[in-house]
Amino acid sequence: MKLKDLYQKVVEIGIKNDLRSQEEIDNLLEEEKKKLAKLSPEEKEYYDLDRLFNPYADTRILYGDPETEVKKVIVGIDMEIGEILLTYLLNQKNDQKIDLIIAHHPEGMALAQLYDVMKLQADILARFGVTTSVAEQLMDKRISEVQRRLLPINHTRHTDIARALDLPMMCIHTPADNCVTNYLHKLFAEKKPSRLKDLLEILKQIPEYRLSQKLQVPPKIVNGSENNKCGKIYIDMTGGTEGSKEIFTNLASSGISTLVGMHYSEEHLEQAKKANLNVIIAGHIASDVLGLNLLFDELEKTEKFNFVEVSGFRRIRR
Repeated sequence: MKLKDLYQKVVEIGIKNDLRSQEEIDNLLEEEKKKLAKLSPEEKEYYDLDRLFNPYADTRILYGDPETEVKKVIVGIDMEIGEILLTYLLNQKNDQKIDLIIAHHPEGMALAQLYDVMKLQADILARFGVTTSVAEQLMDKRISEVQRRLLPINHTRHTDIARALDLPMMCIHTPADNCVTNYLHKLFAEKKPSRLKDLLEILKQIPEYRLSQKLQVPPKIVNGSENNKCGKIYIDMTGGTEGSKEIFTNLASSGISTLVGMHYSEEHLEQAKKANLNVIIAGHIASDVLGLNLLFDELEKTEKFNFVEVSGFRRIRR
């Protein structure tokens, strides 16, 4: 499969698993076309054309010829200088060279634009009953914070190494996160866990979380008791990075009882506790691995790949 086709397929899988409707996605892409049409020639020079078909600014080809044939990939949650150098060394050693580095967490221009995908969170919150204006205004504040935090970062530090070694590289972030979010939504709807201990048991039966448990990082209840009723469950696993810490009271008011997330900062957790929400941390890396595996399962319906597993990733097929 050519790199450009792999990239296009990743975006399609992300859209297929997006909690927003196809109509909402189409409207976003149409807005981008209108925005481009209004730009001056100078402004168009700096416009990211991928935005015309890809609604996920944190997922990009970071380096490499789009025509590159991809058969063997090295995949990790964080693919930084060490992992990129490892790829180069493995290619010196092995006959079948690695064609592509795939990172989950964004690097390069995808990292610079990470804040942009956080708008997805406002749309999901609205679907769960939070007033749209409240969701948007609280998320706008948080998006601005993340955007400012990203400004001083050396975004191209790692992708420059890939370029210097001529190693094609891409990152797949929100499309994979969409996969795990959609998967858990459907699983909980099917299994209908009554109490937190039931929900925890469902998570612990998923291979990626079982593996994480063996590594001493199991899914964990961090607020509430195992006999608490689950009530309405909100899965908080997509949309760039952590949202507004002020949103939890609104979630409780909209009828949410239980949060299931990859991770929460201490500040976010304290606010969730004040809102009397049950909170389960499923696990950051395990959830990322699950999302990638679900995405690769879809991708491999078209063509099989040879995987090298590093940086927390393990290929588990279903």
